[in-house]
Amino acid sequence: MNTVVVTGLGVVAPHGDQPDALFERLMRGESALAPVFPELPKPAVAALASFDESRWFTKLQLAGVDRVSQLAVAAADLAMKDAGAVGELDPERIGVYAGCGMGGAAALETAYRGGGRVPPLTIPAFMPSAPASHVAMRQGVQGPVLTYSVACASSSIAIAEAARAVQRGDVDLAIAGGSEALIVPGVVLAWQAMQTLAAVKPGEESRAVRPFATDRSGFALGEGAAFLVLESAERARRRTARCYAQLAGWGLSCDATHLTKPDAPGQARALRQALKQAGLRPSDIGYCNAHGTATRIGDAVERDALATVWGGDLERLQVSSTKALHGHLLGAAGALEALITVLAVHRRELPPNMHGGATDPACSLDLVPAGGCAAPRLEAAISNSFAFGGTNSVLLFSRA
Repeated sequence: MNTVVVTGLGVVAPHGDQPDALFERLMRGESALAPVFPELPKPAVAALASFDESRWFTKLQLAGVDRVSQLAVAAADLAMKDAGAVGELDPERIGVYAGCGMGGAAALETAYRGGGRVPPLTIPAFMPSAPASHVAMRQGVQGPVLTYSVACASSSIAIAEAARAVQRGDVDLAIAGGSEALIVPGVVLAWQAMQTLAAVKPGEESRAVRPFATDRSGFALGEGAAFLVLESAERARRRTARCYAQLAGWGLSCDATHLTKPDAPGQARALRQALKQAGLRPSDIGYCNAHGTATRIGDAVERDALATVWGGDLERLQVSSTKALHGHLLGAAGALEALITVLAVHRRELPPNMHGGATDPACSLDLVPAGGCAAPRLEAAISNSFAFGGTNSVLLFSRA
């Protein structure tokens, strides 16, 4: 079985499209949350990605290409260039593994609100598999091109499945990640109706999301795309590629209990699987990029799952949820947070858990303080993605 390493990073997110600059903004605790759609009955905040589509598309090419696919094409292209892998492979030995939770929201919004005038390319624009297909066409990929739509775990699972394909030798290189662009009025209203979005106080919009805090009230939506280039360590050595980290383990499980209520035993199963595959103990893991949605039940359940697996070693595990700063990217959340976790391992620095204030006793964890911190001994870290539907995905990265 091949050892799987990360050799390329590409991102278009609320904090920009340069991975190191994005990470540094997170370390400074810069929030990308801002008010959106003042016309809605209730105030809302979200984290929008600053994106110039003209860098990747002509006006003619943009016909029928929803924002979710535009972001994916850009992030995947940046990842391939970062890996130095463009144009050197048999196209049949490359795969695209993409997560997308809700597809082209802008295309659907336009169709629903068009007064009967529906653009003829609405269907190919909003289908969840469109981002992966556009990435494949742009990169000339002729191997497996697969989409995973598993709510908030979509892109984390896509990365795990890509790693499995590289490990088995099914592909020589995988472009793995996800994309989401659903900040439109209809989607925001739907999430508000579920009462899962953070309460917004005037003047405190940028601090609305407070993971693990006593006064937490929910998450805010974000948009963006992130992709990792995965290949075998042997292949990376042969071409003298930079290795950011090793994807040493992953775990997948299903709660099988409730469609929206998380379950600590189910999450614990995924955590144990990731550790077992990597051949590591809980004490070997120095950092957890938590799912951390800042919902009342979600944060406490995640803490219980970590406590179940880590036991007495929990106090040695530093934790943060970067959703406080970039929002919840839903189907792309796992990919963005995996990229952040890879950089944490590579740089040996931990991004902060912001806006926490007083920590809820039910969420007692060693939270990374404002300003982040250096982690000179960090050897391995995990990224958690726990989804509606009860699917749990954990990615474990170690030093390359």
